[in-house]
Amino acid sequence: MKLIAKKESLLLDYLTEELDMPKKRIKQYLTHGSIYVNNNKTTKYDTKLLPGMTIIIDTDQKNKKNLPFDILFEDDNLIAVNKPSGLLTIATSKEKEKTLYHIVREYLISKDKRNKVFIIHRLDKDTSGIVLFAKNEKTKNKMQEHWNEYITLREYTAIVHGTLKKKEDRIIQKLKETKTNLVYISKDSDAKEAITNYKVIKENDNYSLVKIEIETGRKNQIRVAFASLNNPILGDKKYGDSKDSYPRLYLHANRLRFFHPEIKKDILLETSIPNEFKKVMN
Repeated sequence: MKLIAKKESLLLDYLTEELDMPKKRIKQYLTHGSIYVNNNKTTKYDTKLLPGMTIIIDTDQKNKKNLPFDILFEDDNLIAVNKPSGLLTIATSKEKEKTLYHIVREYLISKDKRNKVFIIHRLDKDTSGIVLFAKNEKTKNKMQEHWNEYITLREYTAIVHGTLKKKEDRIIQKLKETKTNLVYISKDSDAKEAITNYKVIKENDNYSLVKIEIETGRKNQIRVAFASLNNPILGDKKYGDSKDSYPRLYLHANRLRFFHPEIKKDILLETSIPNEFKKVMN
Protein backbone atom coordinates (compact mmCIF):
# COMPACT_ATOMS: atom_id res chain seq x y z
CA MET A 1 0.00 0.00 0.00
CA LYS A 2 1.43 3.36 -1.06
CA LEU A 3 0.36 6.85 -0.06
CA ILE A 4 1.68 10.32 -0.84
CA ALA A 5 1.45 12.69 2.14
CA LYS A 6 -0.85 15.60 1.38
CA LYS A 7 0.03 17.75 4.39
CA GLU A 8 2.51 18.19 7.21
CA SER A 9 1.71 15.81 10.07
CA LEU A 10 3.01 13.08 12.36
CA LEU A 11 3.00 9.60 10.82
CA LEU A 12 0.59 7.78 13.15
CA ASP A 13 -1.85 10.70 13.21
CA TYR A 14 -1.80 10.95 9.42
CA LEU A 15 -2.32 7.23 8.78
CA THR A 16 -5.11 7.04 11.34
CA GLU A 17 -6.87 9.90 9.60
CA GLU A 18 -6.28 8.73 6.02
CA LEU A 19 -6.74 4.95 6.26
CA ASP A 20 -9.82 2.90 6.89
CA MET A 21 -7.83 0.80 9.34
CA PRO A 22 -7.87 0.40 13.14
CA LYS A 23 -5.22 2.46 14.90
CA LYS A 24 -4.08 -0.70 16.70
CA ARG A 25 -3.23 -2.39 13.39
CA ILE A 26 -1.28 0.66 12.16
CA LYS A 27 0.74 0.53 15.39
CA GLN A 28 1.45 -3.16 14.74
CA TYR A 29 2.77 -2.37 11.26
CA LEU A 30 5.06 0.24 12.81
CA THR A 31 6.24 -2.09 15.55
CA HIS A 32 7.11 -4.83 13.05
CA GLY A 33 9.02 -2.48 10.73
CA SER A 34 6.57 -2.70 7.86
CA ILE A 35 6.19 1.04 7.26
CA TYR A 36 8.61 3.07 5.15
CA VAL A 37 8.75 6.85 4.76
CA ASN A 38 10.68 7.85 1.64
CA ASN A 39 11.92 4.24 1.57
CA ASN A 40 13.45 4.50 5.05
CA LYS A 41 12.03 2.02 7.56
CA THR A 42 10.54 3.68 10.63
CA THR A 43 9.03 2.36 13.84
CA LYS A 44 8.35 5.79 15.34
CA TYR A 45 4.79 7.02 15.72
CA ASP A 46 5.95 10.64 15.61
CA THR A 47 7.95 10.48 12.37
CA LYS A 48 7.46 13.89 10.76
CA LEU A 49 5.76 13.98 7.36
CA LEU A 50 5.99 16.72 4.75
CA PRO A 51 3.77 17.09 1.68
CA GLY A 52 4.94 14.83 -1.13
CA MET A 53 6.65 12.25 1.07
CA THR A 54 6.00 8.62 0.14
CA ILE A 55 4.56 6.24 2.73
CA ILE A 56 4.63 2.51 2.04
CA ILE A 57 3.00 -0.15 4.23
CA ASP A 58 4.69 -3.40 3.26
CA THR A 59 4.19 -6.67 5.11
CA ASP A 60 6.26 -8.67 2.62
CA GLN A 61 9.89 -7.87 3.45
CA LYS A 62 11.51 -10.63 1.36
CA ASN A 63 11.84 -8.70 -1.88
CA LYS A 64 12.50 -5.29 -0.37
CA LYS A 65 15.51 -3.61 -1.98
CA ASN A 66 17.29 -0.66 -0.42
CA LEU A 67 19.99 1.72 -1.55
CA PRO A 68 23.39 1.44 0.17
CA PHE A 69 22.93 5.02 1.43
CA ASP A 70 20.12 7.12 2.90
CA ILE A 71 17.21 8.50 0.91
CA LEU A 72 16.54 11.96 2.33
CA PHE A 73 13.44 12.81 0.32
CA GLU A 74 11.33 11.09 -2.31
CA ASP A 75 8.06 11.75 -4.05
CA ASP A 76 6.76 11.22 -7.60
CA ASN A 77 8.97 14.00 -8.99
CA LEU A 78 12.19 14.13 -7.00
CA ILE A 79 14.55 11.92 -5.02
CA ALA A 80 17.40 13.17 -2.80
CA VAL A 81 20.13 10.91 -1.43
CA ASN A 82 23.15 11.16 0.85
CA LYS A 83 26.10 10.44 -1.45
CA PRO A 84 29.15 8.77 0.11
CA SER A 85 32.65 10.10 -0.51
CA GLY A 86 34.57 8.41 -3.33
CA LEU A 87 31.57 7.89 -5.63
CA LEU A 88 31.15 9.78 -8.91
CA THR A 89 27.79 11.49 -9.38
CA ILE A 90 27.64 10.75 -13.11
CA ALA A 91 29.60 8.73 -15.63
CA THR A 92 32.90 9.76 -17.20
CA SER A 93 34.84 8.32 -20.12
CA LYS A 94 36.68 6.10 -17.61
CA GLU A 95 33.78 5.12 -15.35
CA LYS A 96 30.33 4.24 -16.71
CA GLU A 97 28.56 2.12 -14.10
CA LYS A 98 29.91 2.71 -10.60
CA THR A 99 28.22 6.08 -10.24
CA LEU A 100 25.57 7.56 -7.99
CA TYR A 101 23.31 8.08 -11.00
CA HIS A 102 23.60 4.42 -12.02
CA ILE A 103 22.87 3.12 -8.51
CA VAL A 104 19.82 5.38 -8.06
CA ARG A 105 18.55 4.51 -11.56
CA GLU A 106 18.84 0.76 -10.95
CA TYR A 107 17.07 1.14 -7.60
CA LEU A 108 14.13 3.03 -9.13
CA ILE A 109 13.84 0.61 -12.08
CA SER A 110 13.72 -2.31 -9.62
CA LYS A 111 10.56 -0.71 -8.21
CA ASP A 112 8.99 -0.01 -11.59
CA LYS A 113 10.57 -0.60 -15.02
CA ARG A 114 8.97 2.62 -16.27
CA ASN A 115 10.86 4.77 -13.75
CA LYS A 116 13.45 7.25 -14.97
CA VAL A 117 16.00 9.49 -13.28
CA PHE A 118 17.56 12.79 -14.39
CA ILE A 119 20.60 14.66 -13.10
CA ILE A 120 19.84 18.09 -11.61
CA HIS A 121 23.22 18.91 -10.06
CA ARG A 122 26.31 17.06 -8.88
CA LEU A 123 28.98 16.84 -6.19
CA ASP A 124 32.69 16.15 -6.66
CA LYS A 125 33.61 12.47 -6.45
CA ASP A 126 35.34 12.95 -3.10
CA THR A 127 32.66 15.19 -1.56
CA SER A 128 29.86 13.48 0.36
CA GLY A 129 26.34 14.72 1.05
CA ILE A 130 23.04 15.73 -0.48
CA VAL A 131 22.38 15.17 -4.18
CA LEU A 132 19.01 15.81 -5.78
CA PHE A 133 17.65 13.94 -8.83
CA ALA A 134 14.46 14.42 -10.84
CA LYS A 135 12.19 11.54 -11.81
CA ASN A 136 10.90 13.23 -14.95
CA GLU A 137 12.25 15.65 -17.53
CA LYS A 138 9.67 18.33 -16.78
CA THR A 139 10.79 18.64 -13.14
CA LYS A 140 14.47 18.45 -14.14
CA ASN A 141 14.04 21.34 -16.58
CA LYS A 142 12.19 23.46 -14.04
CA MET A 143 14.85 22.90 -11.37
CA GLN A 144 17.76 23.61 -13.71
CA GLU A 145 16.20 26.63 -15.42
CA HIS A 146 15.34 28.24 -12.07
CA TRP A 147 18.27 26.85 -10.05
CA ASN A 148 19.44 30.16 -8.57
CA GLU A 149 15.85 31.08 -7.72
CA TYR A 150 14.72 27.71 -6.33
CA ILE A 151 17.86 26.79 -4.35
CA THR A 152 17.91 29.11 -1.32
CA LEU A 153 20.50 27.35 0.87
CA ARG A 154 23.58 25.26 0.08
CA GLU A 155 25.50 24.51 3.25
CA TYR A 156 28.59 22.36 3.73
CA THR A 157 30.71 21.25 6.65
CA ALA A 158 34.46 20.84 6.24
CA ILE A 159 37.62 20.24 8.22
CA VAL A 160 40.61 22.34 7.14
CA HIS A 161 44.26 22.22 8.09
CA GLY A 162 45.41 24.63 10.80
CA THR A 163 43.54 27.58 12.31
CA LEU A 164 42.00 30.35 10.23
CA LYS A 165 43.06 33.96 10.80
CA LYS A 166 39.48 35.14 10.35
CA LYS A 167 36.90 33.05 12.19
CA GLU A 168 34.18 34.22 9.82
CA ASP A 169 34.51 35.63 6.31
CA ARG A 170 33.08 36.02 2.81
CA ILE A 171 35.52 34.94 0.10
CA ILE A 172 34.94 36.40 -3.39
CA GLN A 173 37.11 34.99 -6.17
CA LYS A 174 37.09 34.61 -9.94
CA LEU A 175 37.84 31.13 -11.21
CA LYS A 176 38.90 29.45 -14.43
CA GLU A 177 39.71 25.84 -15.30
CA THR A 178 42.73 24.38 -17.09
CA LYS A 179 42.50 21.73 -19.79
CA THR A 180 43.55 19.22 -17.14
CA ASN A 181 40.48 20.12 -14.99
CA LEU A 182 42.37 22.13 -12.36
CA VAL A 183 40.46 25.17 -11.14
CA TYR A 184 42.49 28.31 -10.37
CA ILE A 185 42.02 31.96 -9.38
CA SER A 186 42.17 34.33 -12.34
CA LYS A 187 41.79 38.03 -13.19
CA ASP A 188 40.76 37.25 -16.78
CA SER A 189 37.53 38.81 -18.00
CA ASP A 190 36.00 35.42 -18.75
CA ALA A 191 36.67 34.04 -15.25
CA LYS A 192 33.53 33.19 -13.28
CA GLU A 193 32.75 34.70 -9.88
CA ALA A 194 32.67 32.35 -6.89
CA ILE A 195 31.36 33.43 -3.48
CA THR A 196 32.08 31.28 -0.41
CA ASN A 197 30.98 32.19 3.14
CA TYR A 198 32.38 30.38 6.16
CA LYS A 199 32.32 30.36 9.95
CA VAL A 200 34.60 28.41 12.28
CA ILE A 201 32.61 26.05 14.51
CA LYS A 202 35.39 24.30 16.42
CA GLU A 203 39.19 24.21 16.57
CA ASN A 204 41.88 21.95 17.97
CA ASP A 205 45.68 22.09 17.76
CA ASN A 206 45.79 20.90 14.15
CA TYR A 207 42.46 21.46 12.46
CA SER A 208 39.37 23.66 12.19
CA LEU A 209 35.77 22.57 11.66
CA VAL A 210 33.98 25.11 9.49
CA LYS A 211 30.43 25.71 8.34
CA ILE A 212 30.29 26.89 4.72
CA GLU A 213 27.50 28.46 2.70
CA ILE A 214 28.02 29.03 -1.01
CA GLU A 215 26.28 31.70 -3.08
CA THR A 216 27.57 30.27 -6.38
CA GLY A 217 28.05 26.70 -7.53
CA ARG A 218 31.41 26.77 -9.30
CA LYS A 219 33.41 23.60 -9.72
CA ASN A 220 35.81 23.01 -6.78
CA GLN A 221 35.16 26.54 -5.47
CA ILE A 222 35.24 25.56 -1.77
CA ARG A 223 38.45 23.60 -2.18
CA VAL A 224 40.15 26.45 -4.07
CA ALA A 225 38.93 29.04 -1.53
CA PHE A 226 40.48 27.33 1.49
CA ALA A 227 43.65 26.34 -0.37
CA SER A 228 44.12 30.04 -1.20
CA LEU A 229 44.05 30.81 2.55
CA ASN A 230 46.76 28.18 3.15
CA ASN A 231 44.16 26.15 5.05
CA PRO A 232 43.35 23.40 2.52
CA ILE A 233 40.60 20.92 3.24
CA LEU A 234 41.78 17.77 4.99
CA GLY A 235 42.38 14.97 2.50
CA ASP A 236 42.53 17.32 -0.50
CA LYS A 237 45.41 15.94 -2.54
CA LYS A 238 44.43 18.03 -5.58
CA TYR A 239 44.54 21.53 -4.08
CA GLY A 240 46.33 20.84 -0.79
CA ASP A 241 49.19 18.50 0.04
CA SER A 242 49.53 15.69 -2.51
CA LYS A 243 50.93 13.53 0.29
CA ASP A 244 47.96 14.13 2.60
CA SER A 245 47.45 10.74 4.24
CA TYR A 246 43.77 11.09 5.13
CA PRO A 247 41.62 8.54 3.25
CA ARG A 248 38.86 10.91 2.16
CA LEU A 249 38.10 14.56 1.45
CA TYR A 250 36.63 16.11 4.59
CA LEU A 251 33.92 18.08 2.80
CA HIS A 252 30.25 17.22 3.25
CA ALA A 253 27.12 18.87 1.76
CA ASN A 254 24.87 18.69 4.81
CA ARG A 255 21.99 21.12 4.17
CA LEU A 256 20.00 22.00 1.06
CA ARG A 257 16.83 24.08 0.93
CA PHE A 258 14.88 24.20 -2.32
CA PHE A 259 11.50 25.24 -3.66
CA HIS A 260 9.62 22.19 -4.91
CA PRO A 261 8.15 23.24 -8.29
CA GLU A 262 5.28 20.73 -8.21
CA ILE A 263 3.97 21.00 -4.63
CA LYS A 264 4.90 24.70 -4.42
CA LYS A 265 6.61 24.39 -1.05
CA ASP A 266 10.11 24.92 0.38
CA ILE A 267 11.84 21.69 1.40
CA LEU A 268 14.84 21.64 3.77
CA LEU A 269 17.07 18.56 3.59
CA GLU A 270 19.63 17.89 6.33
CA THR A 271 22.19 15.20 7.08
CA SER A 272 24.40 14.51 10.07
CA ILE A 273 28.10 15.30 10.01
CA PRO A 274 29.96 12.06 9.15
CA ASN A 275 31.49 10.20 12.08
CA GLU A 276 34.97 10.56 10.55
CA PHE A 277 34.70 14.33 11.04
CA LYS A 278 33.84 13.96 14.72
CA LYS A 279 36.76 11.60 15.31
CA VAL A 280 39.27 14.05 13.83
CA MET A 281 37.95 17.00 15.84
CA ASN A 282 37.83 15.03 19.10
